[in-house]
Amino acid sequence: MSTPIAGMPSAAFEATTYRKVGWRLIPFLLLCYVVAYLDRVNVGFAKLQMVGDLKFSETIFGLGAGIFFIGYFLFEVPSNVILHRVGARVWIARIMISWGIISGATLFVTTPSMFYVMRFLLGVAEAGFFPGIILYLTYWYPASRRGRMTALFMTAVALSGLIGGPISGWILKDLSGVRGLAGWQWMFLLEAIPSVVIGIAVLLVLDDRIRDAKWLDDEEKTLLERNIASDVAHKEDLPLRRVFSNGKVWVMSLIYFSFVIGLYGVGFWLPTIIKGTGVTDPLTIGLLTAIPYGFAVIAMVLVGRRSDLKGERRWHIAIPAFIGAAGLFLSTTWSHNTQLAMLALTFATMGIMIVLPLFWSMPTAFLGGTAAAAGIAMINSLGNLAGFVGPYLIGFLKDTTQSTNSGMFLLTAFMVLGGLLTLMVPARIVNR
Repeated sequence: MSTPIAGMPSAAFEATTYRKVGWRLIPFLLLCYVVAYLDRVNVGFAKLQMVGDLKFSETIFGLGAGIFFIGYFLFEVPSNVILHRVGARVWIARIMISWGIISGATLFVTTPSMFYVMRFLLGVAEAGFFPGIILYLTYWYPASRRGRMTALFMTAVALSGLIGGPISGWILKDLSGVRGLAGWQWMFLLEAIPSVVIGIAVLLVLDDRIRDAKWLDDEEKTLLERNIASDVAHKEDLPLRRVFSNGKVWVMSLIYFSFVIGLYGVGFWLPTIIKGTGVTDPLTIGLLTAIPYGFAVIAMVLVGRRSDLKGERRWHIAIPAFIGAAGLFLSTTWSHNTQLAMLALTFATMGIMIVLPLFWSMPTAFLGGTAAAAGIAMINSLGNLAGFVGPYLIGFLKDTTQSTNSGMFLLTAFMVLGGLLTLMVPARIVNR
């Protein structure tokens, strides 16, 4: 394709090239994350039968659901640094295959100790996947395009709820007792298989770098590499020890912690909250959980696109965070009315889902190279400790108060905190 000025591609050629890259990478990466997130949070559906079958208390379940993130935290940074050095293709395949096997093996759990061990091992296996993909996107997209691509990728979180909720509800209802297995055991087994299959497919589909992509011609590769080189010039590639002592990285970690505690509070407890409004059929609960996630998919794409077009990050993150907080608070006020509770939970889920992909446009705007690999992993691992703290505290508070309301108040406070901290970040650091 010809270009109007020597050495400078036309806007149409650039748009076409990025469209080509997007169709090649994003749908496949999104599929990977759908099965990853489903294997991570399907324990929330398993809870509907598992706690009764195994005589687990709410505290035991909350601890088991959250202990995933201890293994995740311990192995996150090493995993992402290895990915940066050996390449995304092999390492992401390894992650997906190993977590699929471990997730499926959770069907053999019979005691609290076994539950804790399997959840911990699942966290170890999955460590590095999400920050690895965020890092991988920085190899292909400059900051000006990464907000919408990250939002598209992270719609997988909402899609896993949209798709996984009804599927999980159907498995729990219709396969319970088949061949002597409980519904929750079938769910762990069947929902683990796609992770292993897609993990093998990663070896065939992904390319580690732009230069390795045989589906791009030389002119397209040159364009992409030039844009990445220009983008990297604005970033800091710090030594590892300075990444861990960098104040901006720690602030980002606290912001992400605040948002993740909202994400997993909803992710692990949404089926229980809906059940608390008076709905008892597992399939109906599964179908109802799809509603908030369906609206969240649309909101994530629209707000992510608008943020990129405006080149503004902070308010596009803070306002949805406050909306999410309001939704969580109102879900407690309307907890005995299924219709109103679902309305509140829909706004809560939309707000929480919107902030997550847009958040990652902030640290990736100033970190590059090995600093990006370590910094992204550090932020993600510290932030995901909220996945341990949140479910455990909500389970403890529910056992103590016999209500999920106090847990929702906790999540509300953290979402407000995350929004306020985001507004305190200097615009010159994160806006592009």
